[in-house]
Amino acid sequence: MFAHAAQDLGYRVHVFEPQCPCPAGAVADRETCAPFEDLAALEAFAASVDVVTYEFENIPAGPLRAVEAIVPLHPSSQVLHVCQNRAREKAWLRANGFPHARYAEALEGDIESAASEVGIPSVVKTADFGYDGKGQMKISTPQDLVQASAIFRGRRCVVEQWVDFEREVSVICARTASGETRVFPPAENLHTNHILDVSIVPARIPAAAEAAACDLAVRVANRLGAVGLVAVEMFLTTWGEVLVNEIAPRPHNSGHWSMDGCETSQFEQQVRAVCGLPLGPTGVIRPTVMVNILGDAWRRGTEPNWSAVLSEPRARLHLYGKPEPRPGRKMGHFTVQGASVADALELALAIKSRL
Repeated sequence: MFAHAAQDLGYRVHVFEPQCPCPAGAVADRETCAPFEDLAALEAFAASVDVVTYEFENIPAGPLRAVEAIVPLHPSSQVLHVCQNRAREKAWLRANGFPHARYAEALEGDIESAASEVGIPSVVKTADFGYDGKGQMKISTPQDLVQASAIFRGRRCVVEQWVDFEREVSVICARTASGETRVFPPAENLHTNHILDVSIVPARIPAAAEAAACDLAVRVANRLGAVGLVAVEMFLTTWGEVLVNEIAPRPHNSGHWSMDGCETSQFEQQVRAVCGLPLGPTGVIRPTVMVNILGDAWRRGTEPNWSAVLSEPRARLHLYGKPEPRPGRKMGHFTVQGASVADALELALAIKSRL
């Protein structure tokens, strides 16, 4: 999706990817297939382009420093270093005074000690390689604590206080090297089994909470000094406070609504930010709902009922070209626009039920 946006603006795209063929490589002008640790391949790749960006966090920060020595990397390897590890990210939020849930580090998987600091209920999260609910477990009872201690033994984790939240929202902030910023409107996010299921824009939150969330996202992006996109996931608590949950220095699943419902898509905005172009407007065209399509939709090997989406004039289908559907794997999404959020959400859920 980034490659298409870049090509629409006249750029050529070179993809570096360890696992080929990959969806981005299929539409790019050039593809290098090599491990991230292959410094010779990385250096040759960096020498062939004018600017480098990345689309997920689980990339070793060390090799990116080799790229950074040759060509601009946006966001920087230092930004990735902070955001790709939950312990570092939480410590960064604490050190910079951003509101967040109380937490404690569990070194070598000592969940019981960390939980005694935070209290129960709480959530255990591995420090590294966690997304879509992977490496997480809620602790509600003493029995959960015993089980978590066994599961996470020897692994560095954080234990977070459970937050009673009214809504989960995310705000994506674009930032250029000159410090220009622009935020997308907050998306209200509904999760199923810890995986994003539905995003709703405009979010059904009070105006004061919307302003606070947007302000938080801008301050996080500025404090990081990030160039590109920074997605900030937040909790709107039952007592009205906005807390930062996680930070992602890249386009975000909850921003996919912008492909059809916004004046500028998040992918075009990323291109603009990393290439030093003026940022685009981020007004909502119409209320929009985005629904993820997971590999679970391929029941017993049967293709989903695509006509459920394609026969609806207000819906748009986006498939990612991933070769193998697996349970929980994001294979695509669709968006629905309506006269109101309630109208768009009703139609989106009806389409989902037929998919």
